Amino acid sequence: MSSMQDSREAAMIGRRTDGTTVRRPLSPHLQVYDMMQMSSLSSILTRITGVAWSLGIVLLVWWLVALALGPAAYADAKAVLGHPLGKLVLFGMTVAGWYHTLAGIRHLNWDIGRGFAIPEMYRTGWAVFIGTAVLSVLTWAIALLS
Repeated sequence: MSSMQDSREAAMIGRRTDGTTVRRPLSPHLQVYDMMQMSSLSSILTRITGVAWSLGIVLLVWWLVALALGPAAYADAKAVLGHPLGKLVLFGMTVAGWYHTLAGIRHLNWDIGRGFAIPEMYRTGWAVFIGTAVLSVLTWAIALLS
């Protein structure tokens, strides 16, 4: 019985600058990301907030359906979302929405070829983080004061 070799094996073998061989992973995984780098952290958070935002949209649709079904269904939805845990989820949705929006604007800037220099990447990354915090708190302050 012959053992078949994976055709991707050749792509996994590389050489360092000193000539020694090294085995590369088949695809990037968590071991290649440095969480202290702004680009890695913001990329992963953009993906996480995208998923959170998608789940939050399902919650919004549930609320709208409850609104359309009448006062009893709406009262149930209002009770769930008015609970402290429901408010925490809504606040998390707010943070995810603002972060994902601001990170998307940052990515649009990259799409036109700007913002790739390391100092600018850190500056825009911090701007996304700070903007998310400020806009999230401002959104809830306006909502609670109205």
